[in-house]
Parts: sequence; structure tokens; C-alpha cells
Amino acid sequence: MITSIPKLWAIVPAAGIGARFSDGHPKQFHQLRGKTMAEHTLLKLLSVKQIQRLICPCDLSSKYWSKVSASKDLRVEMVSGGKSRAQSVINGLRALQNYAKADDWVLVHDIARPCITVSDINRLISELKNNIVGGLLVKRVDETLKMVGLENRVLKTPDREQYRVAQTPQMFRYKILLDALVLASSKNMSPTDEASAVEAMGKEVLMIEGRKDNIKITHQSDLMIAETILQNQEEDLCA
Repeated sequence: MITSIPKLWAIVPAAGIGARFSDGHPKQFHQLRGKTMAEHTLLKLLSVKQIQRLICPCDLSSKYWSKVSASKDLRVEMVSGGKSRAQSVINGLRALQNYAKADDWVLVHDIARPCITVSDINRLISELKNNIVGGLLVKRVDETLKMVGLENRVLKTPDREQYRVAQTPQMFRYKILLDALVLASSKNMSPTDEASAVEAMGKEVLMIEGRKDNIKITHQSDLMIAETILQNQEEDLCA
């Protein structure tokens, strides 16, 4: 039973080096419209006033953080990241253990999703406020899917209506998320998102449809797309 008004905390794992990005420095420090990717992402989250504290598990020795002014915000706490995304989130959750209660909300967002909108974050918060577990933003699959076997042979064509692409933020109750990730770690599982760890505990996870422009920057070609999206979002705000 929830006996007090839950607070909202945020974790932005940022310890990855972006191996698929194929560049000389971590992708979160690349420039997008005059700011680093990390700056865009942190500023979006800091615009959400309900967030009490934002934990950023990262490489604390990285010289690039000096270029991210948002990391100096009083609500931001930088902590040491882990070898995997899941371990970084665990580190972030443990950094909150003196602040967060079991039923508080923890919102986890990819540092490489700078195109998230504050309106989508607020909608996720609103839709989940009475949920006992949590959920995530998703987008519909618009293209035909193929299940592939050996030698690139098509095995079957799944019904795309049964599938969604997972996005972030993902938001769960503090204790549920910590228990799920610790359990996954004890079984040598490496969940690629928080929802899959919670699902593995048998919990029902709610999906909230988000904007399709909430892309994750994985390859260098994504930078051009993100530039255009951010420009369009800025123009919409000014219209």
C-alpha cells in the first residue's frame, strides 16, 4: 500500500562509449545544434520540475563532462558507471537509497535520446501515476518484419500489430526496479532495458505510445536526423 505521495527521481546511464558509433570519443559528447548530445538530454529532463534529483552514472574521469554545463546543476549527481547499462542503473539506484522510498518513481532515460520531448515525459508520468509497477514509452512498428534464420533465409513474417519498439524514458517503482535488476545480475542476465528485467520477475509492464521522433542515436548517420528533429521541435515551440 502506498502511504505517502511518491517522489520522482531520474537516472541517466552515460558510461557507454558507443562502440557502434565508430568514433574517437563517446557519442554523448558530439555536438547537436551548438550543444552536446548530453546537454540536450539532461536539459530536457531538468525541465521536468517533479524530478527531485537526477543521477548520472558515467565515467567520472572523462574530460568531456566539462563541456556539459547541465551536469553542474544542483539537482544532478554524477556517480561511477558500471560495465553494462544494467549495472550503471543499479549504481544509480544505490546512489538514491538514502533519498528514495520503496514506492517512489524512478525514471530511466538514455543519454543518447536527446530528441525526447518534455510533453512525452509528462504524459508518461501522468499515465503511470496510479500504476503499482510502471511502464515505458513505445512506438508502433510501421514496416514489415521478417524473422530470419540461417543463411539469411526468411522463416516467417510476424504480425507487426503485435510488436512495439521500446523507447525511454522507462519509469518504475524504486524497489521493484532495484529488485529486478539485482535479480537479473545474480542470474548473469544482461537486460538491454529496464522493462525486460521487470518483466522477467513476472510483473505487468504498461506501454504508453510516444512520439516517433524520440530516436536513439546509435550511428553517425543518426546525427543528421537528430539535428533536423531538434530544429523542428524548436520551431514548433516558437510558433
